[in-house]
Amino acid sequence: MMNLAELAGKDSLSRRYFMEKTAKLSLGVSLSVPFLPRNFQAQEGAKGKNLIYIYLKGGMSHLDTFDAKRDGSAVMGSTTTLNTKVDDLKFGGNLPKLAQMADKLAVIRGMNSTNGAHEEGEYIMRRGYNKRATIVHPTMGPFAEKMLGKRNEVLPDSVIIGESTSNAGWLDPSMSPLPIADPAGGVPNTTITTNQERFDRRMKMAKGLGQKFIEKYKYTGPESYVEYYDQATKLLKSDELKAFDISGEDSSLYGTERLGQGCLLARKLIENGVRVVEVVSGGWDMHIGLRESLNSRVPVVDMAVSGLIKDLEQRGLLDSTIIAIGTEFGRTPDFNINDGRDHFPAAYSCVLAGGGIKGGTAYSETDGTGKKVKGPLVKPEDFLSTIGYGLGIDTSEVVYSATQRPFTFGGKGKPITELFG
Repeated sequence: MMNLAELAGKDSLSRRYFMEKTAKLSLGVSLSVPFLPRNFQAQEGAKGKNLIYIYLKGGMSHLDTFDAKRDGSAVMGSTTTLNTKVDDLKFGGNLPKLAQMADKLAVIRGMNSTNGAHEEGEYIMRRGYNKRATIVHPTMGPFAEKMLGKRNEVLPDSVIIGESTSNAGWLDPSMSPLPIADPAGGVPNTTITTNQERFDRRMKMAKGLGQKFIEKYKYTGPESYVEYYDQATKLLKSDELKAFDISGEDSSLYGTERLGQGCLLARKLIENGVRVVEVVSGGWDMHIGLRESLNSRVPVVDMAVSGLIKDLEQRGLLDSTIIAIGTEFGRTPDFNINDGRDHFPAAYSCVLAGGGIKGGTAYSETDGTGKKVKGPLVKPEDFLSTIGYGLGIDTSEVVYSATQRPFTFGGKGKPITELFG
């Protein structure tokens, strides 16, 4: 088995593993938060300064949510159709709250993907690139940090709520989003498991050891051991961890379900300076018993997202925060033998709001059965590039990986600039 010292001279992921293990074993602390470099550059121009990306994992049915067809038609099954505040937008019957604020939403009904499997579909919808065996691509948070610079001294620039692990792909591991599996649980593994005097003594020893590794392996990148420990100490001793505590927050707008609590935490993090927050919610792979599944999931989205919009607006943060709702694909217009809908990447819907987005907009459309896109096709790359454009990112700028592969934010997609007012 390879020992920890050998890991220090290998690739960046190995070095990160070395540092995390060293921190846990020698300092008496387990670290979930990546070291945060100080390279912040002021963002100019874009109205959107922050992003909350609500990802509905499993494949949200477009017909039963944001692309409802004629009420009573066979394709709608038991789902009723709601009129909204906007004539061109009809929603499924489980979205009454969002129907009343449709004038704040831009619904993209021309989404189209070639990925009909969950893992591949989710991968491109969160990264802008197809999944490859030879490389891992970053999600939007790390890429935004790379393009816009570091914003915070102690808090991470990006957070993923609803997942227990994260990575920065081919970018420096220091840019990895902080994963929060349970939005009500705060940041895990940040408790010092020894007394302060012993911790400080171990810290001093570890910093000296880290300096020796830097000198030996000539590793002077932003994830240096010394800075890593300095940043970890700052976080542990700061009040910034309070940004992750929603126990004293009023959740009446959001509801008590995990998605609602995730959106509440996302609002609090944005308010405290985190740039990108992903909120991941599962349960959308509805092959069996569609009606029951929709009745349990869609009202949660309706309350959580409407509450988020209302809360951000009341706090003066909606104009500077892009809210996005994404999913890997839609569901078939036809019902299967189990009264469910199957995977359907040919047509689906995504939603944008806030951050300079022109509300009351229906971009593109599908035919009367929701089976075929009639207007402009919007690829996952285009969706992510539109978000990047709204954040003030030059989506045509090429960034090179350590192996000199060229990448752009959104995977060379074309931003839908007309969605911005």
